Amino acid sequence: MALRWDTVIGILLTAVLATGLATTEGFADPGNLAFALNDIAEVALIALPMTLLVVAGQVDLSVASVLGLASALTGALWEAGWAFELIVPVVLLAGVAGGLLNGWLVTRIGLPPLAVTIGTLALYRGLASVVLGSNAVTGFPETYARWASDTTTLPGTFLPYPVVLFLALAVVTGVVLHATALGRALFAIGAQEEAAYFAGLRVKRIKLLLFTVTGLFAAFAGIVFTLRYGSARADNDFGFEMLVIAAVLLGGVDFNGGKGTLAGAVCGVLLIGVLKNLLTLNDVANEVQVIVTGLLLVGSVLTPRAVAVAAERRHRRAATAAPPP
Repeated sequence: MALRWDTVIGILLTAVLATGLATTEGFADPGNLAFALNDIAEVALIALPMTLLVVAGQVDLSVASVLGLASALTGALWEAGWAFELIVPVVLLAGVAGGLLNGWLVTRIGLPPLAVTIGTLALYRGLASVVLGSNAVTGFPETYARWASDTTTLPGTFLPYPVVLFLALAVVTGVVLHATALGRALFAIGAQEEAAYFAGLRVKRIKLLLFTVTGLFAAFAGIVFTLRYGSARADNDFGFEMLVIAAVLLGGVDFNGGKGTLAGAVCGVLLIGVLKNLLTLNDVANEVQVIVTGLLLVGSVLTPRAVAVAAERRHRRAATAAPPP
């Protein structure tokens, strides 16, 4: 019996971890592990709602621009003298508004999500530039900045607080996707949207909710990113959306919708983060790291397809060779 792709990614993640432990000095150091995990915290946070979106046959390419807009808005409001406790809900509401616009254009106007979010990708990044220009704002409260740092970890562990939050949210997201009626609806919509609609599912409302939650998570990731680097800029994490998509697809979530597991997506995120850290420790150039990530993404898309095609051909040959009744 063939292994599922998310299981293959889990095995590959284990192999990469074992290789790092056996061959690279300092890889197993708690400080390095904390850095490696925190370095993909924003990818991990946004990958959770993105997994739900892709399972439902949708996609949001504007997440990095929402992150950048959230960072720019955080910096502008802090520079204007706002209390950070007031900035956070305002920025999160801005993310919700961005997600709502994406969802409204998809569900009410009927535009394809790929086209919509390519357009809002440019729109939100442009708004970020309008809000903050080319400035960089620093000097955020030390209490919050330490919370986002990889040097501040959950007592007794090497897990930074953003990673702990991600793990908690991953459990909740996994339950929603795999153990609730909403999760079953997402798989039904992704597999056959028209059939799901005639089965009585509120397809448009569910998709609108997914885009809204994705905008919320992207805005929160923007706050985490700003605090972690101590700098608010309009161009923060430019091009980051492809890394999120790569992590989700690498984990075995079908881009056409209807298939995938949250555990696979989490393994995809961790594999990218661990592999990136391992390559960095071995002085591999960033350009090569990008190529490796691209190859993993292409392989994650092509391999399951190739296996499915081969299985279908074997089935057809077996049916052809079977003697007539």
